[in-house]
Amino acid sequence: MHPTRTTRTRARVPAAPPTPLGAAAERLEGRDKVTGAARYATEHAHNPPDCAYAWPVPATIARGRVTSVDTAAALALPGTLAVLTPATAPRLGETEDPTLAVLQDATVPHRGWYVALAVAETLEDARAAAAAVRVTYAAEPHDVTLTEDHPDAYRPDEANGGVPALRERGDARAAFTAAPVRVDVTYRVPPLHNHPMEPHAAYARWDGEGDGAHLTVYDSSQGANPVRSVLAALFRLPKDRVTVVSEHVGGGFGSKGTPRPHVVLAAMAARHTGRPVKLALPRGHLAAVVGHRAPTIQRVRLGAERDGTLVSLSHEVTTHTSRIKEFVEQGAVPARVMYASPHSLTDHRVVPLDVPSPSWMRAPGEAPGMYALESAMDELADALGIDPVELRVRNEPATEPDSGLPFSSRNLVACLREGARRFGWADRDPRPGVRREGTWLTGTGVAAATYPVLVSPSTATATARHDGGYDVLVNATDIGTGARTVLAQIAADALGVPLGSVTIGIGSTRLPYAPLAGGSSGTASWGWAVHRACASLAERLAHRTGPLPAEGLSASADTTEEAQRTPPFARHAFGAHFAEVQVDTGTGEVRVRRLLGVYAAGRILNPRTARSQLIGGMTMGLGMALTEHSTMDPAFGDFAERDLASYHVPSHADVPDIDAHWVEEHDDHLNPMGSKGIGEIGIVGTPAAIGNALHHATGVRFRELPLTPDRVLPALA
Repeated sequence: MHPTRTTRTRARVPAAPPTPLGAAAERLEGRDKVTGAARYATEHAHNPPDCAYAWPVPATIARGRVTSVDTAAALALPGTLAVLTPATAPRLGETEDPTLAVLQDATVPHRGWYVALAVAETLEDARAAAAAVRVTYAAEPHDVTLTEDHPDAYRPDEANGGVPALRERGDARAAFTAAPVRVDVTYRVPPLHNHPMEPHAAYARWDGEGDGAHLTVYDSSQGANPVRSVLAALFRLPKDRVTVVSEHVGGGFGSKGTPRPHVVLAAMAARHTGRPVKLALPRGHLAAVVGHRAPTIQRVRLGAERDGTLVSLSHEVTTHTSRIKEFVEQGAVPARVMYASPHSLTDHRVVPLDVPSPSWMRAPGEAPGMYALESAMDELADALGIDPVELRVRNEPATEPDSGLPFSSRNLVACLREGARRFGWADRDPRPGVRREGTWLTGTGVAAATYPVLVSPSTATATARHDGGYDVLVNATDIGTGARTVLAQIAADALGVPLGSVTIGIGSTRLPYAPLAGGSSGTASWGWAVHRACASLAERLAHRTGPLPAEGLSASADTTEEAQRTPPFARHAFGAHFAEVQVDTGTGEVRVRRLLGVYAAGRILNPRTARSQLIGGMTMGLGMALTEHSTMDPAFGDFAERDLASYHVPSHADVPDIDAHWVEEHDDHLNPMGSKGIGEIGIVGTPAAIGNALHHATGVRFRELPLTPDRVLPALA
């Protein structure tokens, strides 16, 4: 039976709370977005009529040097204003990120590295001028192929997030050898790309001259403050003479978490030409210049007693990085959190190659790492003849295995139990390959999920106005998550006023400092400062008599001290994913019929936006499992899939039924709201749940993503 094409999404919505916090409030900016009133980086109506446009020129070799750049034909075209090259571009200041040192020398570290920039009167003129630039190179031999036994592989001091690359407890190898039941398997995840709907884009303008020059940038970024800091250093300006606005951002998924070359190029072009400049990267360029999820080769070894108790857990990850910037996907880190085992080994090795620099992508580390770990747990359950849900429950730790710290809260078992109940897991026939309807085989699978609770220092200001309203200012960034709405709810709750009384200002370095949107930490970080500022304002108002001063009454907050305090708890969100899939034995096509996610993520501040985030993460995990991948061409030295025609993301028709649910969780060790991040945990367990369901459907174990027909059909045959 072919799966239906009708999509249903649902989530439990509790009864309306007595305060705005916890209510399923609509997005404050929703109408602006659907009517086009919300302006993104290159759409601002107040841009002057003399705005110019830029188009970059990518390198066409995988390694080597530029020997010459012929700009004559480009400069002769109508509308061309300038062509910046490594010889003519403005010299930049120091940067800790080598990917931002654009047009500073002749080195080409990978294919797609920018070697020139055309600036012209119109976008079409700029594109034509870029195409007319002629670049010659001295090419060198390149290597872009990752293997687990690559001779250049090394163990870094740290993986991403500052975590140690290697952690050992006990003697995992000896315990594994002695274990009565063993699983020793290797999983592969290909390179993945973020592909936000709004490409990376910026508008840059210089005002004033010399020491009084001021740079204003509208940037599609997950954080205006990091962009300002980088631009100030590169252009040798005090920070107070750089303004960055990132008010509306059309997605990022990590790729906009750090400044990217486009914003530097836009500012360079504006300075060089003396005119405002817009630069929006073509989608085909993104794979090479804004980061990607690095491929991983992951070996997982699980040793267990016959009752399923783990005695040894090893997770070893090999990944790649570029030659100019080390980035180490921390795929083994989740294994330090998930299951009790007296002996553990988690390790990372990295291979520098002639590839674009990898970077952050939704749930970095957790998404690929939990795919391998949770797939291996399913293989262990199969070897033991134990239900996969029960196996996970039996290995529930009392404290965080790696650190020994108590959990601030850990309700993974509750997620597994509730998910099993809602999914109908008890009715499952554990035998693989027995549910057949015509050419379709059906199976079900489960996987657990985790994501750390992160928080960064933030500031905020709240002001009571004469008209009875309140202004709340914080340089948060809403990348499509509904951050404005949730922050307004936090403010209204702390002030004890209706949600409609609060106006939120975000997305500009003119506002109080706040960290970027990343690591599922935005609401916790910004919300803490907003809550404190509003609570302080409410207290001032309660003790005040007489009219407000002309400027209103304000209060500010700075959470640096609290946010930087090391908590005596391990703080994580947890979840359980359940999937039902069908596979056509005649074509190898895999279709997901049902996806269920049950989460323990602290207090849910807005069920409507939380549901959207969880469903979005699960959909992205479905793409990771079934369709998304990129292929590095070893001869050409470039990713073959560079647009949405070749890099396949899932659509609504790819999963008829998605169900997002959460268990009640009260955790007093987080922040004043009691919330955990929800933006990333939805992706974490989904690929493994789908892969495990495919094994249950077919009896064949697949250990490399994505599960495309060309991979599935030969195995079925």
